[in-house]
Amino acid sequence: MRVVIPDELKLRLRYPARVVGLVGSVAMLASIFLSWSYGHEALDDVGYYGAPSPLQFFFAVLPLLCMVLLAVPLVGKARLGRWAKTVAWNTSAKTAAISALVMAAVMVAAIAIDLGGLVNVDPGGWVAIVGGVLAVAATLFLPDSPEPTLYRVKSPKWLQITAIAVMMALLLFGAAYILGFDDADDFLTFAAFLVGLVMVLRQFGIFGWMGIAAANNNRVLVLSAFVVAFAFPFTQNGSDANMSIASQVLIFATTALGLNIVVGLVGLLDLGYIAFLGAGAFTAAVLSDSAFATINFKPPFIVTVLIAGCVSSILGLVIGAPTLRVSGDYLAIVTLAFGEIFRITMINLDGNDGPNITNGSNGIPGIPDLNFLGFDFGSAHEIFGIEIGRFANYYWLMLLVIGLIIVVFMNLNYSRIGRGWVAIREDELAAEAMGVNTFALKLLAFAGGAFLAGIAGAVKAHHDVSVTPDQYVFLESAFLLAAVVLGGMGTVMGVLIGATILKLLPEKLRFFSDYRLLLFGLLMVFMMRFRPEGIIADQRRQLEFHAEDEELAEEVEEELVTHHAHYNPERKGFEL
Repeated sequence: MRVVIPDELKLRLRYPARVVGLVGSVAMLASIFLSWSYGHEALDDVGYYGAPSPLQFFFAVLPLLCMVLLAVPLVGKARLGRWAKTVAWNTSAKTAAISALVMAAVMVAAIAIDLGGLVNVDPGGWVAIVGGVLAVAATLFLPDSPEPTLYRVKSPKWLQITAIAVMMALLLFGAAYILGFDDADDFLTFAAFLVGLVMVLRQFGIFGWMGIAAANNNRVLVLSAFVVAFAFPFTQNGSDANMSIASQVLIFATTALGLNIVVGLVGLLDLGYIAFLGAGAFTAAVLSDSAFATINFKPPFIVTVLIAGCVSSILGLVIGAPTLRVSGDYLAIVTLAFGEIFRITMINLDGNDGPNITNGSNGIPGIPDLNFLGFDFGSAHEIFGIEIGRFANYYWLMLLVIGLIIVVFMNLNYSRIGRGWVAIREDELAAEAMGVNTFALKLLAFAGGAFLAGIAGAVKAHHDVSVTPDQYVFLESAFLLAAVVLGGMGTVMGVLIGATILKLLPEKLRFFSDYRLLLFGLLMVFMMRFRPEGIIADQRRQLEFHAEDEELAEEVEEELVTHHAHYNPERKGFEL
């Protein structure tokens, strides 16, 4: 049962609530100077008085934000001027208080688990919990803030560019810092901090303003993003472990972008997409210099990549031509069967049940590292005095590949072909009635997505050194689909985020490996309930979840034609 606090009561208690919230925030801030654990083995050693650990400093950011958001409105609306309604002070303070309480609870739970019970939690942890409860309870009595309109504030170009640069620098620091955690408790605690900080900034209206800044400085954003991505290996001090994870994330993301064409743009449910990745990997393996390769034809790598992509595309055409006239559950069943048929076929190509091409279930091991234009991807290189290992070499290669794919994807998305795909996704019968060649466009999507997966598979074969049929099971197709749905179907940034989450979490939460499917299932249920359009919603798809009346629908139709506006779900309207 939901408890609703009357608005009249909120207005009467708003000043006492602010005072109580400030007390709770101060208590949480003071807690970092107290010991949180009886022993020193929990988290990053939070068992000292007067010497906060790095995680405690990160925790202090949330109550500090809560305190500022609660204190500033006390100066009065007259002094705040337009900023009184431009920023959602109360809602942001409530989000900061809840985030701080959640992070404190995660830290206390980690201490209890690591040291064997709540008895090992020192006063600092309990002070943080009590302060968090006070702050959350107090913010519940604050009047609800209007939707933030920070994005309407005009700002100079230099400030927008500076904000983009700072955001990218923080992103680089956060990625390097979170990958440096070997302990799952530290990883979860820092992840809780990041999620809380993002939620607070979103409520404050920063993301809306950053969206306008990014739109006004798109080239700066793209350039800075690739500079940050390129600089990432220099933050790892030659760590092959972290760079292996990063390169795997890019391979996984590249494959997911190909699936995003089929699922996100065309709306076709493909449950056997991992077969196209496997086709590219096996093609590159049999054409490699491996002693176990069964074909005596060794073309240059760039030719191998094109052949791998074409083989995967042909498989896409073979499976698509007879089956794309069906849709929905029937198409899903056919593609699921195709994925299993591919895996079994690779096992049977062992010289006994069929020609010896893949060495059966043993696969093709001993695939040598790439040597492209004299650059040996298997050797470590020293750049600016920093050793760059083999996985960093593959990371940079995949960065170039995924950059090219993003350019192609974005141009396709806003081309005549992309609009045809979206028309098929929204209503295939209506699209066909309007003259759209639905079968040809669906077949093109299947072949195009398979080509991208084949390219990723060709690099993956050399990256992993070996290729076996058991690497390409249905579960991997499910993870690819989950990355697209979780991140946001039809978007590029969303798929990249979804792929990063689904590839990074299993690596950092190995203690949870037995329950990995349970975790993913709960995550998907949560997303379908509270964010069905994904983490980063497609502008067109967002309308399906937020358009509520005919007048808005007419505005949507008119603005989508112009392509000069984007939809703001909080205002339920378009912004230039």
